Amino acid sequence: MNINVYTESTPNPATRKFLVNKLLINGSVDFATKESAETSPFAKELYKFNFVNGVFFASNFVTITKTEEADWADIEQILKEFVKGAVESELKVQENPQEEAPAFEGTEQEIKIQQILHDYVRPAVEQDGGAISYKSFENGVVTVELRGSCSGCPSSTFTLKAGIENLLKRMVPEVQEVVSEAL
Repeated sequence: MNINVYTESTPNPATRKFLVNKLLINGSVDFATKESAETSPFAKELYKFNFVNGVFFASNFVTITKTEEADWADIEQILKEFVKGAVESELKVQENPQEEAPAFEGTEQEIKIQQILHDYVRPAVEQDGGAISYKSFENGVVTVELRGSCSGCPSSTFTLKAGIENLLKRMVPEVQEVVSEAL
């Protein structure tokens, strides 16, 4: 199979999404630090570049966060070629991948919130090179975790309040607010 890699900008100027024409992983996995990448041969190799500051995988893409000093004009082609070579040589995203089938738990409202996040919000967030996961629902407040390009993105607060919070308030009347847990 001939591997093609193309890049997309994300709302976070420090990240780029590197898309390939092959499934890399079912679900998503975030390696926000070099230390966390020990279980991922692919992420471990990416962190060998001194300008890589974060690695996030989902379905057919890897989102890479650069250091502040680095310029995309200087590093994008280098990373594109690396990703292509890594996928062609079948470098593993994870040594022992776990299947990430959605298992919704909790009260009726909690299950409904998790389903909405999975069905409506997750695909949109993944389009921008990120991921969202449900943490809790207490006293009308939904707590989520944002990863990948969403972590530290200047527009993530707007997305959280104007998009996700409004959607959940409309679909689950008990929801009063949505907040993001800091990583």
